[in-house]
Amino acid sequence: MKSLSPLSVLGFLVLLISLAGVPLYGQGQQPASQDPAAQSQPSTSPQSAPSQSSQVFVGKIAKSNGDLVFKDEAGTSYKLDNTDQAKPFVGKSVKVTGTLDAPTNTIHVTNIEGPSS
Repeated sequence: MKSLSPLSVLGFLVLLISLAGVPLYGQGQQPASQDPAAQSQPSTSPQSAPSQSSQVFVGKIAKSNGDLVFKDEAGTSYKLDNTDQAKPFVGKSVKVTGTLDAPTNTIHVTNIEGPSS
């Protein structure tokens, strides 16, 4: 059986240690693809979205391909999980309170309010 040289063992250990840190590298960093203007829309920080805390979105209810969607002030469209609640506000400026499901780009609506007078 062939024995391993100290240099080979050292090289293996360096490789193992450097690869062990790879999964930790991406934690705590926001994806670069997010538009900074869109990040300012929710009343809570975007980092709180994974904890499913409620956020306030300001924009309009619009129709898109036969469905009702929410468009924020930056022009980003979001699906709504409760379109019945949004129907009275089509074409109007609103405040939508809910949680954002980022992977599906859907707002889980808890409340929709028209503009305050």
